[in-house]
Amino acid sequence: MAEVFFNGAAGRLEGRFHRSENPRAPLVLVLHPNPQQGGTMNNRVTYAIFQAFVNMGFSVLRFNYRGVGHSQGELDGTGVGELNDAIVALDWLQNMDSESNQCWIAGYSFGAWIAAQVLMRRPEVKGFTFVTPPTGLYDFSFLSPCPASGLIVQGGQDTVVDEASVAMLAEQLGSHRFVHVEYRLLPKADHLYSQNLKELYDTIVEMVPDIKSRQPKTTQKKTPPVVPNDDY
Repeated sequence: MAEVFFNGAAGRLEGRFHRSENPRAPLVLVLHPNPQQGGTMNNRVTYAIFQAFVNMGFSVLRFNYRGVGHSQGELDGTGVGELNDAIVALDWLQNMDSESNQCWIAGYSFGAWIAAQVLMRRPEVKGFTFVTPPTGLYDFSFLSPCPASGLIVQGGQDTVVDEASVAMLAEQLGSHRFVHVEYRLLPKADHLYSQNLKELYDTIVEMVPDIKSRQPKTTQKKTPPVVPNDDY
């Protein structure tokens, strides 16, 4: 894992990058929670997501938004600056591994909201992992229709984000005929996954390969009906 820096609109951004040994490995950008609430790329949940994708063979980048850690610029927290930083980070990641044939986005809490916005803006992103998307705090209605398949994970003991609203989001996104959205509830997990990081890690490692291997429904061939004619 390498320490990296790349230029953003507000200054130099700090990140950690793992490059897969496979030059055509899929890519994933991992986004951390709200910096106004102490979120950084070294957040425990963010790091667990990062490690899960590393161990699945992805090339993975996590980074600090502007004003966080050693990233330059003023702290934002509104989502505008963070989205801009995430787009820059995705560009950097794709330039570092230009031979890759698939790109994903992942995020935790506020980072899931930013990841969802990246997903809608970048058609090359073919999969997502949202951990505890803050449905009651931010608007996710722009995800209609959802452009890619993915995984949503939520804790059953979360007192910050309402589980029922996250389950509803997953159902709505999965209703699109061309995507597949898996929803996994971890009944004993709180918002911080205090005692459930291993369970979160295992869930991602178990579910992402299955989602990634699924063919888009639009490409599945149907056997045409046999129409009798006078030649038979």
